[in-house]
Amino acid sequence: MISVVVPLYNEAESLAALHAELARSFEANGLGPAEFLFVDDGSRDGSWGVIRQIAAADPRARGIRFRRNFGKAAALTAGFRAARGSIVFTLDGDLQDDPAEIPRFLARLDEGFDVVSGWKRKRHDPWHKVGPSRVFNRLVSGLTGCKLHDHNCGFKAYRREVLDEVTLYGELHRFVPVLASERGFKVAEIVVNHRSRKFGHSKYGVARFIKGLLDLLTVHFLSRYGQRPLHVLGALGLAMLVLGGAGLTYLAAIWVIGYWVEGYRPIGDRPLMFYSGILLAVGTQLVCMGVLAEMVTAYNIRETDTFSVAETLEPPPDAESSEL
Repeated sequence: MISVVVPLYNEAESLAALHAELARSFEANGLGPAEFLFVDDGSRDGSWGVIRQIAAADPRARGIRFRRNFGKAAALTAGFRAARGSIVFTLDGDLQDDPAEIPRFLARLDEGFDVVSGWKRKRHDPWHKVGPSRVFNRLVSGLTGCKLHDHNCGFKAYRREVLDEVTLYGELHRFVPVLASERGFKVAEIVVNHRSRKFGHSKYGVARFIKGLLDLLTVHFLSRYGQRPLHVLGALGLAMLVLGGAGLTYLAAIWVIGYWVEGYRPIGDRPLMFYSGILLAVGTQLVCMGVLAEMVTAYNIRETDTFSVAETLEPPPDAESSEL
C-alpha cells in the first residue's frame, strides 16, 4: 500500500481538487492500493467538513483533526503514525504540489533510494521567499553534508523504515532527509512541477527562516554529537580552561618577576585578569554541562539509536535442526 499524508491548515478551498488529482494519478497509473490521509492542523475555515465529505465518498480517504494548531511537524508525525503503507508520500494541501509526479518518485525509489525529495527548480513564489530559501538550502547542504537543492520542499517520498527510525518534533520536518542520511539511508532528489497558489495564502513568513536557522543548529548538533555531547561541550570547555589558565599563569609570572625586580607590580587592574577569570568560569560550566548531558544521554538512549540495520541473513530452519 502507498500512503499519502497531507498536512493542512485552512485549505478548505483546495482539498476537493487535491483529492480528485490524487485519485486520478493513482488510477491512471495503476498504482494499486492506496490511502489518502488528511491531517487537519486545527483549521478554522471548514477544512474538516470538506475532509469528512471526501472520506464519505472515497474509502481510501482518512482524516485526523487536531484540537488546535500544533505545527507541521506534529501533523506529519500523526500522519506517519497512522499511515499503513510501505511507502509514504507527503505533499502540501495548497495544490502547489502536482500529484501527477508521484510515479516519478516511485521510479526513483525503485533505483535503490530510501528517501526522494522534490526540487522546485522553477518556483512560483514571491522573490522575498525564494532568495532566503536558496541561501538556507546552501547552508543546510554545507553544514550537514546532505546535498539537496530544496530542503524546504514538502513533496517527498519515504520508505516505511525511514519513518520508523526518524523522530520529529518542533519544526524539524524539513530536515527528515538530513536525519535519514545520518542514519545511513540513501537520499535522492528529482525536479518537480511547482504550481502557483490558487486559493488562500502562505502560512509562512520571515520568522520561518529564523526558526529554520535555529533548527539547523539543532539538527547539526543532534546528528554529529547527539550521542556524545561531551565531545563538543567538553572540548569547548577545556579550550577555555586552557586559555584562562594560560592567562593567569602569565599574570602570575609578571607579578613574581615584578615583585623581585621592582618590589611590587599590580596585576589586578589588567583586562587579561578579567578575561582569564571569565574563560575559567565559562569553561568549567561547559565541562559540567557536557558531563550532565552525557549522563542524561546514557540514561535515555536506546540500543537501536546507535545503529541502523539494512538487512540480516539467517540460516534456514533445516540447517539449524541438522546441526542439532
